Amino acid sequence: MNIEDAGSIENHRGREEGFTVYPVYSRRSGGLSIGINLYPDKKCCNFDCRYCEVFPFANSVRFSQTVMESGLRKAIARAAARDVPVKDICFSGNGEPSISPDFAPALLAAASIRDEAAAGADLVVISNGTGLLREDCFNFLEGAVRPPVSARLWLKLDAGSSEWYEKIDGCDIGFERLTAAIKKFSASNGCVIQTMHCSVNGESPSVEEVCSWAELTAEIAKPGNVRLVQIYGKARPSPHDPACATLPSSSLEERAGALQMAFETAGVRCTPVAVYE
Repeated sequence: MNIEDAGSIENHRGREEGFTVYPVYSRRSGGLSIGINLYPDKKCCNFDCRYCEVFPFANSVRFSQTVMESGLRKAIARAAARDVPVKDICFSGNGEPSISPDFAPALLAAASIRDEAAAGADLVVISNGTGLLREDCFNFLEGAVRPPVSARLWLKLDAGSSEWYEKIDGCDIGFERLTAAIKKFSASNGCVIQTMHCSVNGESPSVEEVCSWAELTAEIAKPGNVRLVQIYGKARPSPHDPACATLPSSSLEERAGALQMAFETAGVRCTPVAVYE
């Protein structure tokens, strides 16, 4: 297997085959997204989200920035040859990017390649926000979301209460501690909030939970730096299935409506909300 060239991958499962760079169609990006995987050898995350699509695996492949840079250039060139615009270069992969020791240098290298070969593409980091609990990572991300890197940080916020947070995200990092870090970051830095809407063990988020989440999201968005709130449904198999299940599209719209009401009450302006089934 040539891990420098992921070829044409139509879904995210190629990450589990040792690929460092994996082109995919992304519903939230609305087109071609070139994924960067810092964990080609195993799943590595400090969350255990019930909806996570990454299945446990292990192999002998190790992350290499040289391989990443070569693979990224090839993926961009292949897209250009097919006249397919690259919507974004996205750090997600098989775990939480910010806890990898390779994260900062890899992001800076990807930014340089984007500027050189895909200037119209966004540079996205999909994160559960735990990196913000470390001062060094907080400071790095604070610089990275500003020019010249201009990364877009997508921060997970699946819950409005510690109870639902523990059920859906399966994490023992304190909910209040984590949300405080997200509030601190968003108070002066641009970010995107992303929320999974699904059931867990047959239980849907209650009306009270949705209202708590909406109020918390409005509080985070109040300073005006949240560029977008993404509410999305479960669309891929998970190792936790059938514990985690898709909910009707109407309930996603209801959640978006609750958020819009919370925005109006809190006086939040110009923060769009997008729903992805």
